[in-house]
Amino acid sequence: MRTSRSDRSSSPMNGRQDWETKRKRKIADITQALSVDPVDIATLRRMAISEGGLLTDEIRCQVWPWLLNIPPHLLDQEPGMPDEQREGLQEELIDIILRVLQRNPQLHYYQGYHDIVVTFLLVVGERLATVLVEKLSTHHLRDFMDPTMDNTKHILNYLMPIIERVNPEVQDFMQQAEVGTVFALSWLITWFGHVLSDFRHVVRLYDFFLACHPLMPIYFAAVIVLHREEEVLDCECDMAMVHHLLSQIPQDLPYETLISRAGDLFVQFPPSELAREAAAHESMATSTFKDFELASTQQRPDTVLRRRRRQKQGSPESSTASPVMTVAQPSTARRFVRLAVMGLTVALGAAALAVVNTALEWAPKLDLFP
Repeated sequence: MRTSRSDRSSSPMNGRQDWETKRKRKIADITQALSVDPVDIATLRRMAISEGGLLTDEIRCQVWPWLLNIPPHLLDQEPGMPDEQREGLQEELIDIILRVLQRNPQLHYYQGYHDIVVTFLLVVGERLATVLVEKLSTHHLRDFMDPTMDNTKHILNYLMPIIERVNPEVQDFMQQAEVGTVFALSWLITWFGHVLSDFRHVVRLYDFFLACHPLMPIYFAAVIVLHREEEVLDCECDMAMVHHLLSQIPQDLPYETLISRAGDLFVQFPPSELAREAAAHESMATSTFKDFELASTQQRPDTVLRRRRRQKQGSPESSTASPVMTVAQPSTARRFVRLAVMGLTVALGAAALAVVNTALEWAPKLDLFP
């Protein structure tokens, strides 16, 4: 039987070849962006957002600092450590946390902070992780590190307005169930590092979040809920049942699809349009935070570190992920540019930024690119 040309072009072998071609092209684009003077941060952000992210930990060591606008003189750091040298990291994890908190007395440790710190530690090593985590703590994570959880609750309050704009039926069901948003708390404050078992997925999301607006994790949380629409609506309309369902994130999510959708929703419904609804959506009871604190007692840094190390050792490099990578169309590329521009505005905490900037026009008025 003769094989048609279309069958041959869509074969797994051709898919792998296409992926390798696109992967090499992406690496070349990243290398070029890093080699120019000044460094092309806009391109680096687009590479981090686009499908596949930054591909390898070696590249992340070079690009993550630029995504956080770290001064160049701090970038001459050692790369991430090989697996055989990843012993005794518990002390390094604690050292990083204490160093950052000591230098920034306005910051307060919160349960889940170490999930983020240990991810940076495993990818880039202690010295560079300290620099990156300190910058992240005073920018993207700033609202989580207040003495109270008021700003954290405010950020969670964006979840329901996003869901309502896309699927009012799901939002209405969740409101009737009185499930609130506490199920997404650990997602938000750990950048999903505490709830995903595959380390490749964790660092892929970090690529995305580092390149985008500080509120992007709550948009990603919304698309996870929306992706599970059928499960949610089929669930009994009971707070405990719905909370249990949503708290368990499936490990086989289509991450690239969800990342793309989160970016689309951010452009379509920017925080400035949702700020008033979020401010009015005070639906989270204090008791739910006490429940979370009780449930998070197993998040001690040593426990998290052991789990992360096992995941890291048991997972292949990101480059061995899905061999299929679609080519971004011009409209998609323009969306990446817009997301990247918005992501550069991280001088304020996410909640403060959403309240202060009440119109979308703030982005192009700022001198965003260093």
